[in-house]
Amino acid sequence: MQQRQLRHVFPKATQYDPEWVRKHSMGENVLFNLESLTKSLQLKPGMRVLDLGCGKAISSIFLAKEFGVTVWAVDEAISASDNYERILEEGCEDKVIPIEADARSLPFAEEYFDVVIVVDSYTYFGTDEKYLPYIARFVKPEGYIAIVDVCFTKEIVNLAQVPKFLKRDYQNYWYFIHSIDWWRKLWEKTGLVQIEAAEELSEADLVREHYIKDFEHEKKPDAFAKALKHDDQRFISFFKLIGRRTQKTAYLQSYKIAPKN
Repeated sequence: MQQRQLRHVFPKATQYDPEWVRKHSMGENVLFNLESLTKSLQLKPGMRVLDLGCGKAISSIFLAKEFGVTVWAVDEAISASDNYERILEEGCEDKVIPIEADARSLPFAEEYFDVVIVVDSYTYFGTDEKYLPYIARFVKPEGYIAIVDVCFTKEIVNLAQVPKFLKRDYQNYWYFIHSIDWWRKLWEKTGLVQIEAAEELSEADLVREHYIKDFEHEKKPDAFAKALKHDDQRFISFFKLIGRRTQKTAYLQSYKIAPKN
């Protein structure tokens, strides 16, 4: 029954080999979240898309195959050569360009992209108030910055508000997770984007169930799957945030990353 439901809700993502997707997803099924996000975007062949924090580049492959866009697959932690092998295997070498780069030190011209997409990784760098002004510089006016990620349904302001099931892991894995309203305010106050969507995924429960099922038989425990399993109040969810680039110039006083030791 669940497979039939998955095919109905995610008609594009379920066309891909689930074992291949599971092997190359760095957490929950990356294609489910991505397909949910793209339902709110008008992607057209020939568009330039930055897939930031692309992991093992299956999200980039999906975007190229399903929408005919040209994708720059950028990740710091995964080798560009390894990603290129996957891109070749899927016949997407003309549409997907793999690059190793830090999200805070990107090698692109200003206003280069039509769309920036970030799946399941924006929380690692985007909570910095200066990050949206940085990434917005690479997006054409009227272009889009679109993220999909995990969120809380209520903002945690202090440790006393942390739900019991999260207390043990909160300061390691969850302290940088926020509510949708927190994210909306962070983006709105810059004037750099017009918010087009800021909402929970309508498919959030299905994504949750599938993620828990994926990790039920794993030998190595997964902190995220454990939290989802014990979250009886649906305190954890998934959200999409889409901003349309305004004409406002992105002013950046300073945004340099510290040199690595």
